[in-house]
Amino acid sequence: MADQSRNAVIPQSDLERLVFELPPLPYGTKDLEPVLSAETLEIHHGKHHARYVETLNRLLAEQNFSAHTLEEIIRIAHGSGAKGVFNNAAQAWNHSFFWESMAPKTVKPAGLLASAISSEFGSLETLRQRFSAEGTGHFGSGWVWLIAKRDKLEVISTHDAGSPILEEGVTPLLACDVWEHAYYIDYRQDRAGWITSWWNRLANWSFAETQFDAAIGQGKPWRYPPSQTAR
Repeated sequence: MADQSRNAVIPQSDLERLVFELPPLPYGTKDLEPVLSAETLEIHHGKHHARYVETLNRLLAEQNFSAHTLEEIIRIAHGSGAKGVFNNAAQAWNHSFFWESMAPKTVKPAGLLASAISSEFGSLETLRQRFSAEGTGHFGSGWVWLIAKRDKLEVISTHDAGSPILEEGVTPLLACDVWEHAYYIDYRQDRAGWITSWWNRLANWSFAETQFDAAIGQGKPWRYPPSQTAR
């Protein structure tokens, strides 16, 4: 018989109900200008992202659904078909990872990650073209990711709340949000322009290097901030 433990809803009676908080941005709302305006960050983080976290906490309480980490909740909800919990949990996670994937000043990748890029894609420019094509060609809402399967790199996209952390052995390195609310104020319908600006001026390669180190067993990957016990 298949192991059902990963798909089981954890009763509130077995674990204290936990609540998640909206993590602060890792920079000021004006620090990414002119690529992303303060207005975009204030709305995207303070309204959209905040609503996912608020809705998630409400659903967890209503459904007696609890777990120790957001990553665990995402996997359990996906496996058990709890769509509301999954969508809001995954979007809370994806957005926080997206904020970490940007920095006010970008630098080129170095070290082991740079070597992996050269080995897999031939050059950083080829990777840029692949990433841009994946994001521009993605139909509808979703995310574009640079991921690692141990030391092998891939560019993928996911629809809606989809997240690469659902797949065993995958470590996301960078994420770019291609939901329209991520860029419409500043770029209108120009998704290609948004992705190009994001890559050239915001991509946080220092963060990606740390994630890649984790993928090859030389550290721990980024995790959503731990939940707090409900009072």
